[in-house]
Amino acid sequence: MNSLPVLAAETDEACCAPSAMPALGAEEALEKALVFKALSDPNRLRLLSMVKAEAAGESCVCDLTGPLDLGQPTVSHHLKILVDAGLLHREKRGTWAYYSLVPGALEKTAGLLAAL
Repeated sequence: MNSLPVLAAETDEACCAPSAMPALGAEEALEKALVFKALSDPNRLRLLSMVKAEAAGESCVCDLTGPLDLGQPTVSHHLKILVDAGLLHREKRGTWAYYSLVPGALEKTAGLLAAL
């Protein structure tokens, strides 16, 4: 049996030295991932665009179920994820909830990748 020669590892430490600190901290990465995760669902993207397109600047959850052909609990779940990601604001009025865009949220979201 023939053995292969073993090559010595190069010891150029300047090339392989780990950086002292990651460019993106763990907490900041988690916050950004929350937004990206919220936007990764087609129904949530549609909901966001529907709320944005509303002339009144807000939409009642009762008006959002029909266009998506989803039940109210499912739509409310998706809206909660968008609220938790900081994209929508929720205001309770009686038995209904109204949703509006958080001012500057879309601009902030657009800059997330650029800020990496």
